[in-house]
Amino acid sequence: MRKIVYCLAALLVVAATSAMATPAVNSVVFNLNVWEDCLFHTVTTDNSYPTSVMIDDEWVQSPCGWANLHVWRFSENGTDAAIFMNGDAFRFAATLVLTGTGYCESGLQVRPWWSESDGRLNVRTTDGEIACFGGRLPFYSFTGNHSISYVAGDPIGLEIIYYPNSLTELDPATITYNVSYGGMDYSSGPLPFDEGNAAEGYGTWGMLDNAQVGAHLQALIGLTDDVGNVHAVWSDIEFEALPPTGTEDSSWGEVKSLFR
Repeated sequence: MRKIVYCLAALLVVAATSAMATPAVNSVVFNLNVWEDCLFHTVTTDNSYPTSVMIDDEWVQSPCGWANLHVWRFSENGTDAAIFMNGDAFRFAATLVLTGTGYCESGLQVRPWWSESDGRLNVRTTDGEIACFGGRLPFYSFTGNHSISYVAGDPIGLEIIYYPNSLTELDPATITYNVSYGGMDYSSGPLPFDEGNAAEGYGTWGMLDNAQVGAHLQALIGLTDDVGNVHAVWSDIEFEALPPTGTEDSSWGEVKSLFR
């Protein structure tokens, strides 16, 4: 009995430590011009977190290449991007509206340690595709699975829920993508992560250590004329640190009202 008590106590300590490790987000920070394929452009931002965050990219002259990429990241101090570890648990959500004369890709991100551009819940204005891909994220297409496509100017609710679980092959971390669009709610359900590369030293069976969380705007300048702009606004931004285990269905039920 004493061994059982000790084991239970140890498990409670581990769970409490994991829950406390999730960054205490209180702001966001920008990282502009991650890619800058057009030198003759102007980027305008507004940081009114958590009410709204805005990025506008306007290009006014050729030559321009393929794309400009701008991102924002959750922060604990208003200066540096918060660092998320493999064992953290969290959910975040926002309502996104994309406008402008040009084309773009935008949405939410759980970016891996090696790339600012990967790990996207992505909304694209060229063909309306809504899909999740890149970095460590399991692939999922809302366009393919639910036959929905985004139209520029519409609000779309986006949410990501990450649970580390046991970070093992039998109980890997899961991620749930949720979308609210046109008065309807759609969900990927919890999707498991694969192992990853243990030799790299960032953990396995999850998003991996040294991740960052936030959003992106990729201006597809190569698809428009010499003059154009794209404008992204994320509003009603929510971030919540979660216990290391939980029920995605109940969490999603509490959040759906944000997008109605």
